[in-house]
Amino acid sequence: MQTAKNLPSSAHVAVDMVLDTAYQNISGPQWKELFSFARKSHIPEFIEDLFSGKHVNLSEDRPALHSALRNLSKTPVILDGQDVMPSVTKVWQRIDALCNQWVGVTDVIHIGIGGSDFGPRLAIEALAHVPDIDSRGMRMHFLANIDTAELARILAKALPHSTRVIIVSKSFTTLETTMNAKAIVAWLKKSGLTQSQINKALFAVTANVSGAKAFGVEEDHIFPFWDWVGGRYSVWSAVGLPIALQYGFKTFEEFLAGAHAMDLHFRNAPLEENLPVIMALALLHQQEKDGIKSYAAIPYADALDWFPKWLQQLDMESNGKSVGKDGKPAKHSSPVVFGSAGSNAQHSYFQLFHQGSEVIPIDFIAVRKPMSDLPEAVAHHRILLSNCLAQAQALAHGKDASNPNDVYPGNRPSNLLLLPELNAFYLGALLALYENRAATLGALWNINSFDQPGVEYGKVLAKPIEKALGSGSNHVEANDSIDAVTAARINLLNS
Repeated sequence: MQTAKNLPSSAHVAVDMVLDTAYQNISGPQWKELFSFARKSHIPEFIEDLFSGKHVNLSEDRPALHSALRNLSKTPVILDGQDVMPSVTKVWQRIDALCNQWVGVTDVIHIGIGGSDFGPRLAIEALAHVPDIDSRGMRMHFLANIDTAELARILAKALPHSTRVIIVSKSFTTLETTMNAKAIVAWLKKSGLTQSQINKALFAVTANVSGAKAFGVEEDHIFPFWDWVGGRYSVWSAVGLPIALQYGFKTFEEFLAGAHAMDLHFRNAPLEENLPVIMALALLHQQEKDGIKSYAAIPYADALDWFPKWLQQLDMESNGKSVGKDGKPAKHSSPVVFGSAGSNAQHSYFQLFHQGSEVIPIDFIAVRKPMSDLPEAVAHHRILLSNCLAQAQALAHGKDASNPNDVYPGNRPSNLLLLPELNAFYLGALLALYENRAATLGALWNINSFDQPGVEYGKVLAKPIEKALGSGSNHVEANDSIDAVTAARINLLNS
């Protein structure tokens, strides 16, 4: 597709995706300063370190080599003297083989949470809208929440004797995942399956092979997960197994190919033409200029309604830090991320965008081609795109009026990201674009984007609270683990 035709001067192209920054309100000299700052921040060196297996995750002393998982060129990727690509290739082969083995499977239950859930769930939902895609006749269920409401919805639909279960946990100790997995096994037993049948129905994606085997997963049903892959960057690994099972291995390869193409652009393009770098610098500029604390991602594609949820984890878990790599307070970190599909979002919170007191930058994401082949598709899509363009224009220019209630301040920054179409290839490219942008932002802020220590503290505190709730006592007193407010709430719940 020739995307360069009629390309605005404010636009850049990568992998046939167009990024137009015209409404960012960044002048030529300001862009020059931003690129100079990127070089002073050693962004080119950081990018090379990221792809070459350097231990960029300093706190955990490991690399962040998720790009190797989609390196379809199989160019050697050396980690501590060893090429990781043979191991990655073996997993691709095993995924391909599994796609050809499952016959008569009606339901797949994918159990995981966080990075083990968002990526594959987003991909399954998005690709379901691709016209004429082959879904292979299986129902794909995602079980993440410890709330049994989600479990009950799945069990009401799944057929136990033709169900397969994929348990995804890097450590195989994640509380929500292991409890949900035990609940599924109990359901299979109650449904009359023998232990042998249950074992054959269980699959695992984990770095803890012994833990998976102890749970009852057969060794040849276990797909490896490496410690150099962060959970929120893991959809490219066997964590993305549902994509291949639902839509075929070729579709999964196309998904990886789109991400790999974006990686090549990120690694090789000059900073001034580098989409992840440009997007990172634009957000940094808005932090410096307007002190922004949040930004929105609005995909004008119903198929991408899950995209902002995936992006929330990517950005806020990666870069939601107040301390830099040097142990000193960080000047900037991740803004709050939110969003949902346009044009629905216009009827929800766009009032705040246009007339609120806070400046909230927006990434408008649009797709050239309609996502259905219905007779109404072209007309509907034209209205969808016109809304996208109109909202960006209104936010940029605003409107004067004699009545203060009718004044639109304007000067609200936004990007337009335009995909040629939405398929596995461009979905992969889109996700890799934002992954690489998140890494660039972390480097600009001097933040480690590849650890998440803040996630753990609440988990530790939950254990004594759960024990107190389980006691049934409404006379719990404050102690070293439970403060007075929490003790009072436990007593209320136990009363």
